[in-house]
Amino acid sequence: MRQVMVTPVSQALPSLKAFAMNGATMFDSQDELLRRIHTDLMDGYDEELEMEMEDRVDEAQDAEALKQHKADRQRYFRELFRLQAELVKLQDWVVATGHKVVIIFEGRDAAGKGGAIKRITQRLNPRVCRVAALPAPNDRERTQWYFQRYAAHLPAAGEMVLFDRSWYNRAGVERVMGFCSDEQYEEFFRSVPEFEKMLVRSGIQVIKYWFSISDEEQHLRFLGRIHDPLKQWKLSPMDLESRRRWELYTQAKEVMLERTHIPESPWWVVQADDKKKARLNCIHHLLHQMPYGEVERPTITLPERVRHEGYRRHQVPGEIHVPQVY
Repeated sequence: MRQVMVTPVSQALPSLKAFAMNGATMFDSQDELLRRIHTDLMDGYDEELEMEMEDRVDEAQDAEALKQHKADRQRYFRELFRLQAELVKLQDWVVATGHKVVIIFEGRDAAGKGGAIKRITQRLNPRVCRVAALPAPNDRERTQWYFQRYAAHLPAAGEMVLFDRSWYNRAGVERVMGFCSDEQYEEFFRSVPEFEKMLVRSGIQVIKYWFSISDEEQHLRFLGRIHDPLKQWKLSPMDLESRRRWELYTQAKEVMLERTHIPESPWWVVQADDKKKARLNCIHHLLHQMPYGEVERPTITLPERVRHEGYRRHQVPGEIHVPQVY
């Protein structure tokens, strides 16, 4: 995989001037157009900054600690943007080659699976790379073949599907919470290797990640969710019960990894006590799982807008405008 650095916006501006020559007709000047393009690019980066607000810094830290925190964040964002640029190339390659890939994210509650998935999908086309996060099965689904509801979300050619939890619920939460019988549990382990081998034989690549966090780190993240109104929705009675049954989850995880780690679809463990490093490591590893290359794109030329003499834009009634509170 080629290492490609993302060009800083300040360095990219000169290359936009030629584009501005063709697009300045709708603006007062080329400088105005460049300013608008620059603002739009920065808005895209701000999306990531907004997502990072959950990792708030303690302003009570000393100056040296704050300085180090700022430096760490700069390194994190620089590397994240570079990796996300590579993910766009991976997406183009998947579409161009008709590749099919399933990426499974498993781990304890509050391990950081959702954060990693957000960073992977943030700049990708949701029609190409989509997330499957299934709720608990309903009464009808409980009577189906166990894998049936997951099979409906498998990718077609040129698609990537990220499972935010998956059929491995049976080996984890269902086992620990007593939602499946011993017979169903054993049948799962008999079936899942064959199911995944069948997927691979059909041309679907299966990549499985387990996000691993320590007892202490989960404890801290749960406390953070309890005391943060913006995160309390993440806590369910099941999450709280999982905290109490930490050791049972450990046993279930160890059995699952041992019995379902097969050459066709091996497990990969992401050390996730540091959320930012876990995201970067996961994306970096994911990029190395496929032999993607840069797909050449045709040169894009923005066509001139067609203008007609009789065209008149009608006023929109004021009562249907959204109030401009901000």
